[in-house]
Amino acid sequence: MKFEASFQKIAPRLYEYRLAGDWVVLAGRSDTDNDTLSIKLAAPNDWWFHVRGVPGSHVVLRVTDNREPDRETLRRAAAVAAYHSKARNGGIVPVACTQARYVSKPRGAKPGTVQIRKEIILKVRPALPKQS
Repeated sequence: MKFEASFQKIAPRLYEYRLAGDWVVLAGRSDTDNDTLSIKLAAPNDWWFHVRGVPGSHVVLRVTDNREPDRETLRRAAAVAAYHSKARNGGIVPVACTQARYVSKPRGAKPGTVQIRKEIILKVRPALPKQS
């Protein structure tokens, strides 16, 4: 008897938002989506966000054309990370951010678990960008 295994790659399910200045923010919907976004899709110069100490989505701010986001753009992306977390109704929330090059997955770690280096903490209110 012969068994054949067929594996189908499922595209990650991501939320996508546009910020002022033509910036794109992506947020994972599940632990597996978070892994794919943080480890496979994020480019080294992209910025990565996650609320400190609370379950939530991994959020990536896409950096194109070697532009560097200003502090307000980083704060808006951090607000999206806070919104997609269990701290959504928590007032001002601390969000860790770093460039994606400093995000790694420990060997054998469960989906959605990463290690980060060179983090910056931004304190923001959870919010989604205003859509026009």
